[in-house]
Amino acid sequence: MVIILTILAYFAVLLLFSRLTSRQANNNTFYRGDRRSPWYMVAFGMVGASISGITFVSVPGMAMLSGMTYQQMCLGFIVGYFLVAFVLLPVYYRYNLTTIYTYLLHRLGNRSYKTGASFFLLSKMTGAAVRFFVVCFILQHFVLDNIGVPFWLTVPSMVVLIWLYTRKGGIKTLVWTDTFQTLCMFAALLLIIYKVTGQLGMTPTEAIAAISQDEYSRIFVFDDWVSRQNFWKQFLSGIFVVIVMTGLDQDMMQKNLTCKTLREAQKDMCSYGFAFVPANLLFLSLGVLLMMLAKSQGMALPEKPDDLLPMFAASGALGAMVTVFFTIGVVAASFSSADSALTALTTSVCVDIFGRDEDEDLRKKVHLAVALVFMLFIIGFGALNSTSIIDAIYILCSYTYGPLLGLFAFGLMTHRKVNDRWVPWICIASPLICFAVDTLTMQLTGYKFGYELLMLNGALTFAGLVLSGIGQGVKELRC
Repeated sequence: MVIILTILAYFAVLLLFSRLTSRQANNNTFYRGDRRSPWYMVAFGMVGASISGITFVSVPGMAMLSGMTYQQMCLGFIVGYFLVAFVLLPVYYRYNLTTIYTYLLHRLGNRSYKTGASFFLLSKMTGAAVRFFVVCFILQHFVLDNIGVPFWLTVPSMVVLIWLYTRKGGIKTLVWTDTFQTLCMFAALLLIIYKVTGQLGMTPTEAIAAISQDEYSRIFVFDDWVSRQNFWKQFLSGIFVVIVMTGLDQDMMQKNLTCKTLREAQKDMCSYGFAFVPANLLFLSLGVLLMMLAKSQGMALPEKPDDLLPMFAASGALGAMVTVFFTIGVVAASFSSADSALTALTTSVCVDIFGRDEDEDLRKKVHLAVALVFMLFIIGFGALNSTSIIDAIYILCSYTYGPLLGLFAFGLMTHRKVNDRWVPWICIASPLICFAVDTLTMQLTGYKFGYELLMLNGALTFAGLVLSGIGQGVKELRC
């Protein structure tokens, strides 16, 4: 009941934000936020939207498997955000885009444009469903199973809550709700760390010292080139993950495009790019502290790393207040990523697929339809998931975002034309080839591709576009 009441109270606050920000709302408000968002609010809110419930639950558990080596990827994130700020954002503002995939129409052609938008729709629907699955699973496992509520009913209930506060104001509402949700998430994280440290009988200084001396505190791996935790694999993967999952993602870029000017959008991007190293360091440190607490109390660690934090927090083992903090943190992180995903998917369908960005009636119908499909994806992932959730997202990202990386890289790095008719087939073939290469390599050598699969996928798409453009000449660029 504590968890359920906390969620209902939290949702009431979000509805209040929605009511205040959606007065006299229209499609320009829903898609572009009237291009009046303060950059510092966008930056702060984007931290919560980027982290999501996955980070809140999975990253502390990652310390069980690979220590703090995830920080190597976070260092790559910083470089990636600077590349997005100074390479991609100027292009998007130059064309005054509503959806970023319209650039592909200007640069490569209509089929390339539709292909890019279609890959985004598949990627975002899949990734957002995985992320939101976390909060639904926690509610189901620790609360609703005990009172006989089925998972297929939990998911629609949660998605309907999000649909209600995003259906009018869209992206303008999200700029404000994401700021509130990011504040709640970090407040919850810090309070949980404080309570766990107290349970261990440590002061904050003693906790920092204990974490630094713990066997799970290793960050850098330079000595094992085969390991997926090797520094250069993680660092370079972090750069490309940010480029595709932020810079080539309508969901993440739509909020940045609501800033008044390019300079403000760049300040926003660089500011929240730096936030990921300390933010994830806190999550990983919490994971190490929880393992210390389990050892001190003689508790066995859970089989699944994703269950480490819920085992203590959601079950009430650390007290009712921690249960409340945990619920607020997970719901804030999950809602802030899921609500923006629904808005971005609606925008892309209306603008990229139907080409009717002024039709408000269509936008309302599409928004409802997207919410229904979103429910089905979450239920489906709940039935099929068998891997660590955060790894599942990045594996899916490697296959579905790779063609987007290749398309935009070709458009930005060359002035050549492509055979537009062949682009959809090239973008379908590249992930299939990657899957075959990964499978054969594993069988023949025992080497398993990690996040670097994204770079291979993008390179194959780029090569295919180059071959398709032989004899096509040079594209005359129009601003």
